[in-house]
Amino acid sequence: MIDNSIAFLAPHLCSGCGNEGGLLCYGCKNDILDEPFLRCVACGKGLPGKSGVCGECNVFYDRAWCVADRREHIQRLIGNFKFTNARAAYRPLAELLHDYLPELPLETVIIPVPTVSSHIRQRGYDHMLLIARQLGKLRNLPVETSLKRAQSTKQRSAGRQQRIRQAQAAFIYEGSINPQKTYLLIDDVVTTGATINYVSQKLKDAGAQTVWVASISRQPLD
Repeated sequence: MIDNSIAFLAPHLCSGCGNEGGLLCYGCKNDILDEPFLRCVACGKGLPGKSGVCGECNVFYDRAWCVADRREHIQRLIGNFKFTNARAAYRPLAELLHDYLPELPLETVIIPVPTVSSHIRQRGYDHMLLIARQLGKLRNLPVETSLKRAQSTKQRSAGRQQRIRQAQAAFIYEGSINPQKTYLLIDDVVTTGATINYVSQKLKDAGAQTVWVASISRQPLD
């Protein structure tokens, strides 16, 4: 209701074409989906196999998808969502995942990568939890929040090795794993791939047999 009221009083502009009506119009969403990410999700370089990962990368997850490179439409949409308080962006971002992902097993559980607590306070919302819940509604799948941050380290501006060290120690899993279920980790941006890899390790260490990963975008580390 709040999002609808804000949109009525101050209509959103499309992050792609700039037209009024929504944060991502139908045409610009199709532009993103028509140029999918076709490289290794882990390293961003090699050609992926059926798992979404190239033969050079050893990862803890079993399968991975990435919607698109973080540029143009999708870069502006994610930027507005995370840095200009465009809360309603969770809907088109979840729809991108919904439209891009294949059919998932009925026993799939969606787990968002936890957001740094200081960012939640700044924005007034947990951006990944909003996306996860919307994707759960679209796919009729449960969302679990037992994955927690053990440290509030911020990866923005961090180098590759620092990101890896942070990711190895940043998360804990406090839930109860059902090894018969598929656990789908979702994140908005993959950069080095350290976060999704070591979060996957936490789930595997807790007893998960199948861990899949889905990211909305991938961005090379500058």
